[in-house]
Amino acid sequence: MVDPTEPVIVADQAVIDGLDYWRNLPIAQQPTWPSQESLSEVSRELATLPPLVFAGEADQLKSRLASAARGEAFLLQGGDCAETFAAATANQIRDRVKTILQMAVVLTYGASMPVIKMGRMAGQFAKPRSSDVETRANVTLPAYRGDMVNGYDFDERSRVADPSRLIRGYHTASSTLNLIRAFTQGGFADLRQVHSWNQGFARNPANVKYEHMAKEIDRAVKFMMACGADFEALKRTEFYISHEALLMDYERPLTRIDSRTGTPYDTSAHFLWIGERTRQLDGAHLDFLSRVRNPLGVKLGPSATPEEVRSLIEKLDPDREPGRLTFITRLGAPKVRELLPNLVKSVSETGASPLWVCDPMHGNGLTTPNGFKTRRFDDVVDEVKGFFEVHRSLGTHPGGIHIELTGDDVTECLGGSEQIDELTLETRYESLCDPRLNHMQSLELAFLIAEELAAR
Repeated sequence: MVDPTEPVIVADQAVIDGLDYWRNLPIAQQPTWPSQESLSEVSRELATLPPLVFAGEADQLKSRLASAARGEAFLLQGGDCAETFAAATANQIRDRVKTILQMAVVLTYGASMPVIKMGRMAGQFAKPRSSDVETRANVTLPAYRGDMVNGYDFDERSRVADPSRLIRGYHTASSTLNLIRAFTQGGFADLRQVHSWNQGFARNPANVKYEHMAKEIDRAVKFMMACGADFEALKRTEFYISHEALLMDYERPLTRIDSRTGTPYDTSAHFLWIGERTRQLDGAHLDFLSRVRNPLGVKLGPSATPEEVRSLIEKLDPDREPGRLTFITRLGAPKVRELLPNLVKSVSETGASPLWVCDPMHGNGLTTPNGFKTRRFDDVVDEVKGFFEVHRSLGTHPGGIHIELTGDDVTECLGGSEQIDELTLETRYESLCDPRLNHMQSLELAFLIAEELAAR
């Protein structure tokens, strides 16, 4: 909230004008809206709606991420590949938050440091696509670009881009964020309760190998209780939201000028990232996000070069601001040990200290013979291990993990302690885009990462 005793600083007109310079640049992955008049009306309405987050919260996250970049904290970023309006129910939001909280307790113990909890939530309603169209049985329609753009049903009416969905996306994000705040500030996040959930996970015969660590955490919690630790403070936790800043017709109207500093913040989320398909150095996305003061991430796939990464630093973080820039690598298990060292070395030579985070999901996709997009749990684990190995060898900090997960018992990724196979995929495959780790696989991954953190 704005403190009425503080002076209000008005932004320089050049700053405001600069926020629209992206309109002059090449732009990728935008829908074709059928009516510019309707889009303009939606933009005007979005610009009048309250911010979803505040500048001070984004600044606080920036300071937390700076700690992670120094090796003093660890980032856990997780959530749906693409949120849907239908799945924004209290139970499903609760279960996603619950999964992240459970993972965070395990990681905190393994790392012996704070874990920053961030959801791919309350805004991840749009997805880039490899093609503008989709063809089924000789029928070609626009591709599904997420619920904030069009519908998933394969019919002409559903697939038309509808600007009013941007308004619905805002309100769905608002209600999601409201529940997240309630869950994380109202006692649901109590350390003792979250730990008890993990004990149940470790007692499962399939996960008995993690029971030792669960018992160690239990002893630590009991020790804290015996010492009279202030568990009132441990009933609440910080939780931040993030999404890919893809739809400029959503991000720009929600960008506001902070009255404390006169600088712009994108109030659609605390943290925004630029995807693999939109990080063109001369493109609209990079220019726009370089002008807002939120902490930012950039996805780096196998095509990223040391020269490009250095240029990204100069564009997005020329002042080398701690916590400003996060590189999220998505290189694939077979390539991470080969490609990551050159990227990290190149950045180190510039004197910049971005946060390095591993996305072990997007570089390990495959399609089964029966047509399901999936990932192997073992490949996800192997990329994480390679990420840690590279940073250890270079003396840099493996600062976080970025994963697509759900709190539901879906069957979308192969393997894990449940031994999901290709036939099992058909039983509960619910993702509309990319496959996610289910609740059990997410916790299993957390225990494995905790072992890596404890061995650092």
